[in-house]
Amino acid sequence: MGLIHYPVLNKRGEKIASAVTNLDLHDIARAAKTYGVRGFYVITPLEDQLELTQKIVDHWTKGPGADYNPSRKTAMDLIHIKESLEAALADILQQEDSQPLTIATCARSYKETKARLRFKDLKTMLKTGQPMMLNFGTAWGLTEQFLEESDYLVEALQSDCEYNHLSVRSAAAIMLDRVLAF
Repeated sequence: MGLIHYPVLNKRGEKIASAVTNLDLHDIARAAKTYGVRGFYVITPLEDQLELTQKIVDHWTKGPGADYNPSRKTAMDLIHIKESLEAALADILQQEDSQPLTIATCARSYKETKARLRFKDLKTMLKTGQPMMLNFGTAWGLTEQFLEESDYLVEALQSDCEYNHLSVRSAAAIMLDRVLAF
């Protein structure tokens, strides 16, 4: 899984780098561990955010947090901090010996040039053993260029109401359940 902080959009549709949040790290790592995800990549090019993220992860994996809450340590051990998607993909390639497919998520409407992959089809694809990286955007979502350059775009989470602005950690948990639950 990837939590992308750049390139993402702000509410005016401008490309930005967003800030890393402590809650996203904890909650997504815990959901990822619960559903058997092998790695959770936090992507940001910002030096101060890389340092902050490393400090948070170290507290829970090597510092006092590791002794205080061993189950949290186990989840936080999944986190890999990288400055770009390319660096994360290179890391996965080195571990898996195969180029991972990139799968993007997007809740908003945009000028789509590819069909959205249904959850059940993604579930079937996962059974092939091909490495995949499911990427979630922070702020107001991934840029159109990021979406276009991804191998696949997964269907959006939808409900019966018009409101559609889940936190990324909620969206990640729901999507993991839809794709990886029995």
